[in-house]
Amino acid sequence: MRRIIPLAVAAALSMALAACGGGSGPAAVPAADGTTTLKVGTIGIGSDAGIRLAVDKGYFKEQGLNVEISVIANPPAGIAAAQSGQIDLSYTPSVPLLNALSQNVPLKIVAAADGYKDGAGKSSDLNRVDDTGLLVRKDSSITRPKDLEGKNVSVPARKAQLEVTVSKLVKDDGGDPAKVNWMVLDPSSALQSLNSGRVDAASLVAPFTSKAVSEGNRLLASPGVEFFEQGAIGLWVSGANTVKSKEKALAGFKAAIYKANAYANGHIDEAQQLSAEITKTPLDVVKSGAVNYWPDEVRVEDIERANNNLADLGFLNAPVKLPADLIFGK
Repeated sequence: MRRIIPLAVAAALSMALAACGGGSGPAAVPAADGTTTLKVGTIGIGSDAGIRLAVDKGYFKEQGLNVEISVIANPPAGIAAAQSGQIDLSYTPSVPLLNALSQNVPLKIVAAADGYKDGAGKSSDLNRVDDTGLLVRKDSSITRPKDLEGKNVSVPARKAQLEVTVSKLVKDDGGDPAKVNWMVLDPSSALQSLNSGRVDAASLVAPFTSKAVSEGNRLLASPGVEFFEQGAIGLWVSGANTVKSKEKALAGFKAAIYKANAYANGHIDEAQQLSAEITKTPLDVVKSGAVNYWPDEVRVEDIERANNNLADLGFLNAPVKLPADLIFGK
């Protein structure tokens, strides 16, 4: 069953965390049938096919788990809900995770949710490996990231993943991200604004990247893979207290997710069908865009690379000192 955690609730949770540092979850108590329930927050993206497969194929059941999936407003809201104990695990990219760790929010990475294959950044067609894209109109005079200085560029949220990754493109090209006019627009509005000329460039995620190209716009760059390069990007995380109280259940979750990830990578057509259902996107549009990849591990060096990039761009005052036990089970 999928339910929504309202943004207002998440905001209240965030304020509570800032005030008191979070709470602890109850110990895992198996139901009468011997199963343990885990509440998991997702954001309703295509790579959620991995967790859906774990449910549909019975991989969680094999581990004695009953997983209840909720759709959360955004990754920071999920982090707040996980830390407070309202949910047991939440999906988040590494950028919001590092922002939370920089504020001393005690979180643990349980497993990888999505990411890039090793060497993905060397692909001849980055649009096939990166589900994010920086789009401009076909007739735009913008030919390189540095040209974005003084231009209106849409992002889904300020200081979040797409602003961060596009900022690195601009800086690496000799430009100044502070001179970009960032505009917050949801993906649908961003695409409409790009087509109408209200924005000069749009930072989009799949399936809007493929839709933008199909409507005649031009892909200027693939900011995600150029920022992260490879490895796990989307992560399943828990609050530290949940890890203490539900260690066995989380170990089962990790095993089931990695079995599902392997299945998804080996059965892309089936996974893409699920992605289309989850995102309510035509299957042909899903197939024309990036092919999702589901990693089987989380490596500290991949988290550190994003950590150092955030500090270099000024989104963090300094790289976060990562806890030695950040990754569950290592």
